[in-house]
Amino acid sequence: MNALNIQKGASSHSAYDLRDPNSQVEESHTLAVLVENEPGVLARVIGLFSGRGYNIDSLTVAEVDHTGHRSRITLVTRGTPAVIAQVKAQLGRIVPVHEVHDLTVEGPAVERELGLFKVRGQGEKRVEALRIAEIFRANVVDSTLESFVFELVGTPSKLDAFADLMRPLGLSDLARTGVAALSRGV
Repeated sequence: MNALNIQKGASSHSAYDLRDPNSQVEESHTLAVLVENEPGVLARVIGLFSGRGYNIDSLTVAEVDHTGHRSRITLVTRGTPAVIAQVKAQLGRIVPVHEVHDLTVEGPAVERELGLFKVRGQGEKRVEALRIAEIFRANVVDSTLESFVFELVGTPSKLDAFADLMRPLGLSDLARTGVAALSRGV
């Protein structure tokens, strides 16, 4: 009977499909993962996501303890509460992982991202781009007669808003670092 249902196009549930059919509300979560700084660790973490069909919206990695040889992976992902719980549990089981923190649920956190924006334009568009950059407190880090490169640090939504305003003014290239985050307080 089950094989017949599959042949007729009925949906089947894979072991990798961890979505709760009763709760399809996806949430964005920022996870901080402290790992051994050794070859292959990042590939194993990313493999956990790709192997199960989860997406990573943002990913940053840097060594945070030179003497202890540890790195911090900060990643932003989306999923239902059940999927996020499964991701955290599976991350915690990877051998070189020391700690997994869900900054979204553990309390207030500070999130920042760096963006570089190249805006091409002349005349009034150029003046308008500078005016908007001043409002957003973006720095001009390169200037030619044809373009500016602005540097902006802020929340991901602030960088999104800046990019949206710069598009009609000639935004031609964009580079973003991904989210860096720490919990607030003690």
